[in-house]
Amino acid sequence: MIHRYTITGMTCNGCKASVEKALTAIDGIETVAVDLQQSEARLTMSTPISEAILQEALPEKYTITEQKESNVFASVSNNDTDNKSELKQLFPLFLIFGYILIASFLMNKNPWNPEAFMLDFMGLFYIVFSFFKLLDLKGFPESFKMYDPLAKQIPIYGWIYPFIEVALGLLFLMRIEIPIALVVTLIILGITTIGVTKALLDKKAIQCACLGTALKLPMTKATFIENTVMLIMAVIMLIKTYS
Repeated sequence: MIHRYTITGMTCNGCKASVEKALTAIDGIETVAVDLQQSEARLTMSTPISEAILQEALPEKYTITEQKESNVFASVSNNDTDNKSELKQLFPLFLIFGYILIASFLMNKNPWNPEAFMLDFMGLFYIVFSFFKLLDLKGFPESFKMYDPLAKQIPIYGWIYPFIEVALGLLFLMRIEIPIALVVTLIILGITTIGVTKALLDKKAIQCACLGTALKLPMTKATFIENTVMLIMAVIMLIKTYS
């Protein structure tokens, strides 16, 4: 018998592994398949197992709820549904990105100054994104180290990363030590982009930590594009600075 359950509280592959291990240990469960991105698990049981037993086996941070039977014809449009779901999940990221873009444009439209526009964009980007990371400073490092190579090797880096973003944001907005800020941007976002690229190529279901853990965002090409835009701006500004 195959049963589907919704599991809340999972934020990274570590959570996925923890849930799979706990459920697999229950007598009567033959296979466990956990989908981190969809926050669900598919259990194959040899005998019926109550939801209470499943919940008791899981750590307190997770909540498991059995899904109701869906229309047998629903699978026909699964791909469309998945795409819409992904776009819906990424809507906060696009919205914030749009607000930063518009604010940077308005700050420099009269007279139009493309260099100042890019500096303000990068400054606002860091300040806004660091805000969401600081909302859950305890949970952010755990999600961040799932794909950032440096955070994997040096855990404390995940803890100080939001503060690095705050510092960089202030440097860009206040026009202080711009060359240093640009070089640091190339280094930290370059490292993160390598991790993001690897995660995408491996098709891993990892939560993006760009907006901390307050909003659940899947690791997608949008994350790669977001970092790439910042890297390109940093390179352009460095070339202008030293040309």
